Amino acid sequence: MAKKVSRRLQELQKKVEDRPYEPLEALALLKETATAKFSESAEAHIRLGIDPKYTDQQLRTTVALPKGTGQTVRVAVIARGEKVTEAANAGADISGSEDLIDEIQKGMMDFDVLIATPDMMPQVAKLGRQLGPRGLMPSPKGGTVTFDLGQAINEFKAGKLEFRADRSGIVHVMFGKATFSSEDLLVNLKALQETIDRNRPSGAKGRYWRSVFVSATMGPSIEVDINALRDMKTSDATAS
Repeated sequence: MAKKVSRRLQELQKKVEDRPYEPLEALALLKETATAKFSESAEAHIRLGIDPKYTDQQLRTTVALPKGTGQTVRVAVIARGEKVTEAANAGADISGSEDLIDEIQKGMMDFDVLIATPDMMPQVAKLGRQLGPRGLMPSPKGGTVTFDLGQAINEFKAGKLEFRADRSGIVHVMFGKATFSSEDLLVNLKALQETIDRNRPSGAKGRYWRSVFVSATMGPSIEVDINALRDMKTSDATAS
């Protein structure tokens, strides 16, 4: 059954032309179309020329958004001994050992990021059913398996995000709030683009970038000119 489009969204869709927009123009339009009654996020939906069913075409990494996410990030840490106290002192919202693993198994999910020390990973592996579907399973690639808890906690609270391409090769990432200035959103979007380029899977063949769309949480999709975004220097984005 076709999903009914609200009158609000129908009106907003009329503002968006069927063409790729210059990055800054697209982000100004994103802000203009963020008319919901709550603080909407700015989202990027990026289609890449990869087939993640092959291990050498998978993309999973992190991006440090220079302007932050605009959200309060709740960090949980699974460690043992003194590392539990170290995590709490470094600003973790929740920290524990086997007790925390038990709580998560029982359904406690009051966190946005889960960090684990390498020695706890054999026990954390038991949480695959709870954490896997939510993309919260700690991984070395995602920077969430580490003994350097202080640095990891600070980075995730400051705007570091983990993301991956889904099974159809599309990356969905929140890169700020619609209340950010267009210029700050552009700085974050540029950081995301550079991270995706830097982490291009070795098995990616042909055209890597297929399309980039941005939107507010409840707003219409706006196509971004990929070449204009990639050709832009980081200093240009910062100076915009």
